Amino acid sequence: MGNFSITRQLTLHYVVSTAALLLLAGGFLYWTLRRNLDHTRHALLASKIEVLRVLLREPDKMAALTSEVEHEASESHPLRYYLRILDEQNRVLLETPGMKDLAPVGLFPDPVETSAESINNIQQKSQSGRSLLFLAVQAVAGLAGTEKRTLQIALDTSSGSALLADYRRKLMTVLALGVLFAAVAGVWVARKGMQPLIEITSTAQHITASQLHERIAGTRWPEELGELAAAFDAMLDRLEDSFTRLSQFSGNLAHELRTPINNLRGEAEVALRRCRQPEEYQQILESSLEEYDRLSRMIDGLLFLARADNPKAALERTRFDARKEIETVREFYDAWAGEQDVEVAFEGNASLNGDPMLFRRAVSNLLANALQHTPARGRISISVRANDHQAVEVIVDDTGCGIAPEHLPKIFDRFYRVGRVRAERPGGTGLGLAIVQSIMRLHGGTASIQSRVGQGTTFTLEFPARN
Repeated sequence: MGNFSITRQLTLHYVVSTAALLLLAGGFLYWTLRRNLDHTRHALLASKIEVLRVLLREPDKMAALTSEVEHEASESHPLRYYLRILDEQNRVLLETPGMKDLAPVGLFPDPVETSAESINNIQQKSQSGRSLLFLAVQAVAGLAGTEKRTLQIALDTSSGSALLADYRRKLMTVLALGVLFAAVAGVWVARKGMQPLIEITSTAQHITASQLHERIAGTRWPEELGELAAAFDAMLDRLEDSFTRLSQFSGNLAHELRTPINNLRGEAEVALRRCRQPEEYQQILESSLEEYDRLSRMIDGLLFLARADNPKAALERTRFDARKEIETVREFYDAWAGEQDVEVAFEGNASLNGDPMLFRRAVSNLLANALQHTPARGRISISVRANDHQAVEVIVDDTGCGIAPEHLPKIFDRFYRVGRVRAERPGGTGLGLAIVQSIMRLHGGTASIQSRVGQGTTFTLEFPARN
């Protein structure tokens, strides 16, 4: 069934369920009808036996007894029955006309004494193409009750059997027609129910890499498919975002690689135009080495981001003192800060669970970024604290040039740099803040930015309380 279409499976289940329901209902009705017929037959036999016993005990009702046996029984309809009375020597005293040939004396079972046992003494036999029920019981005659009689009654059940056979044929006809109708209705219902899914499939087939902006949740789908459509659109949102980022990343990567490669190529061409002094070659190699270093840092950054984006990437967390790690980073940048005449201050104390090396790298990138954009006699403050949610916050605040609001949403994107910064500092890779954000994602935290042009920028790293 795994290779069947959903429409076929639904139709098959519908047909099987309908057939089972019709079969159970028909079987119950047939059983009820047969049971009622048996009950009616037994009740008739019991009532006739009782009538004959009463008439035999009263000698003055011989005429009524004769009428009951010879006339009432012969005119019975639709349940035709035959009565016979035998004496103690099994001689026939009275019998319904025609009973001799249809139900001879020898076909009846041995008579029983009580009416309670008579119900269990009923035997069914076929005679002359008819189905008959045979019953024999003992009775007494006369007021004294000294004379014994044998009562034999035969009930023709042919009409009942014919009724049951006709009922069975009709049930089979109803079952066949019901299954046929269920198959037709099942196909229609299944196709009608699957129509929204077919429409979703048709819509999805028109969505390509160049048309990821289209969505399918705009139509009013059934509740179950509405959830599917919403999940599909959410997937498209993620794909569109990934494609957009990938396209931007490819363009930015090509642009960032072109500059150092062109510089290296230009320097090599200049060096090869004519013979030069060793000092000149040394200068060219030193300049090339700076470009190689820039390429190396760019590749290292891309490799780190690729590892960080791996869903299986995991941190080796330890409990460490955030103040101590930040002090280490600040000491490393003291010389640079002194050259630029920028004050770097630090306050606060906290400890957290995480990777100390990645923590230092995130703080280092933020501090380096702040030093690049803070003018002489400016100030950079680093603070660490536990907030109201027991999370640890690291705040890097500078009095630099600030960032325009339109650039803030993209400031953590890879290779994204404000145009003015790109022109003023061509040696950067544009990956520092992207690496900071990846480090925070690995820790389950967040990185945010607030900035005002001409007043400075504030970066906040929030590490969760429990990692």
